[in-house]
Amino acid sequence: MTANTWTIAAARDALRKGEISAVDLTMSCLTAIDAGDGLNAFVFKTPEIALDQARAADARLSSGDAPAMCGIPLGIKDLFCTKGVPSQAASNILKGFRPEYESTVTAQLFGAGAVMLGKLNMDEFAMGSSNETSCYGNVVNPWRREGSNVPLTPGGSSGGSAAAVAADLCLAATGTDTGGSIRQPAAFTGIVGIKPTYGRVSRWGVVAFASSLDQAGPMTKTVRDAAIMLQAMSGHDPKDSTSADLPVPDFEAALTGDIRGKVIGIPREYRMDGMPAAIEALWAKGIEMMKDAGAVVRDISLPHTKYALPAYYVIAPAEASSNLARYDGVRYGHRARLAAGDGITEMYEKTRAEGFGPEVQRRIMVGTYVLSAGFYDAYYNRARKVRALIKRDFETVFADGVDAILTPATPSAAFGLGEMADADPVQMYLNDVFTVTVNLAGLPGVAVPVGLDAQGLPLGLQLIGRPWEEGALLNCAHVVESRADFVAKADKWW
Repeated sequence: MTANTWTIAAARDALRKGEISAVDLTMSCLTAIDAGDGLNAFVFKTPEIALDQARAADARLSSGDAPAMCGIPLGIKDLFCTKGVPSQAASNILKGFRPEYESTVTAQLFGAGAVMLGKLNMDEFAMGSSNETSCYGNVVNPWRREGSNVPLTPGGSSGGSAAAVAADLCLAATGTDTGGSIRQPAAFTGIVGIKPTYGRVSRWGVVAFASSLDQAGPMTKTVRDAAIMLQAMSGHDPKDSTSADLPVPDFEAALTGDIRGKVIGIPREYRMDGMPAAIEALWAKGIEMMKDAGAVVRDISLPHTKYALPAYYVIAPAEASSNLARYDGVRYGHRARLAAGDGITEMYEKTRAEGFGPEVQRRIMVGTYVLSAGFYDAYYNRARKVRALIKRDFETVFADGVDAILTPATPSAAFGLGEMADADPVQMYLNDVFTVTVNLAGLPGVAVPVGLDAQGLPLGLQLIGRPWEEGALLNCAHVVESRADFVAKADKWW
């Protein structure tokens, strides 16, 4: 068992005992990354930076001053600005952009001694559910259907992060979640992914998609690893006005495995028409696990759930059209070649037409439309009011004594790359049906792998927690994980 297959917890213990060096652990991952080019998960490899950071980590470990993440090799989603390293958000419009600054999340992780192996592929500007909108090309899921060589999606937008962790190219990775972009890829690849409460993790230095919805979080092999990494990523940041000035609890210490007497809500609105039998069975299995662990399972209602997807696909594009207005070819990134007589308007138009891919253009146009005079009240304001009602649904349920909510993570297992290409875009957007409510309400949500479908593909369940109670949420996830005992790995074909 090579070191790149270890969990963060196992690597931390081995590093502290001196059983392996951070340099050797990093080399094990760098070797796996070079062998994993067929997945197209890593788009910028940074071996020199990784080995420098690993040597520094070894010095800290030998001096006895080593935080939990010290020496742990990570992949960083291309949405996080990393100083001097290309940070393109998988878009041609940011070609050649090398930030002069470090995002708060990566600064905290590197400050804790973590090692950056490179930048990970993703959907362009985090807009997508299948990692097919990237300027670097598709990421391929390490999993395959039994008896089939059809390449599958790893989910999106954090598809590179999910594929890299599932294929053991790194011990863990950073992801971001605007409508399910951590939890859906985690479910599709058989790993753990948590979206923290909005404001728990700084957004400073993370390329913005929809500022009131975006939240960074860890993508890991186990719930314990998620707790360890989330602690290093969390904390108040004065550079982010939406960052919460709250102490960060010890999330790992919360993993007691005891949820006796906890009330787990099962929302009746999540029982969708046409839900695959495998997803229904998985949910029923999760409910039984909770009961066996001593939790009280209660049916609940979240009546405004059916409006969540349409509200999200008004609010998110509206914020995206505003955030992406800054990419104009003037100060950084791509600038179109101009013809004689072209002025600044032509430069904007040509640069944006060349730099943005079709899905990003679609969302910018939708967003600009719903914010325009005459349509603002009809669409954007109405969507904001619906969002408030969705948030209130959750508040009512939590006030009524519910500790966490158990739902499916995705409406299906991973689908084939290109299978949705000719479909109505709404079919792709339906992948977010179980996850967008969590972002609209600003709540923490975690996806945990629970089983395999009939074709041998991973399926996950989602737990939704009370705001700021990630520790209690991770403890519930820990219970599901330990009872599901999901240890399956993708057969290596890459």
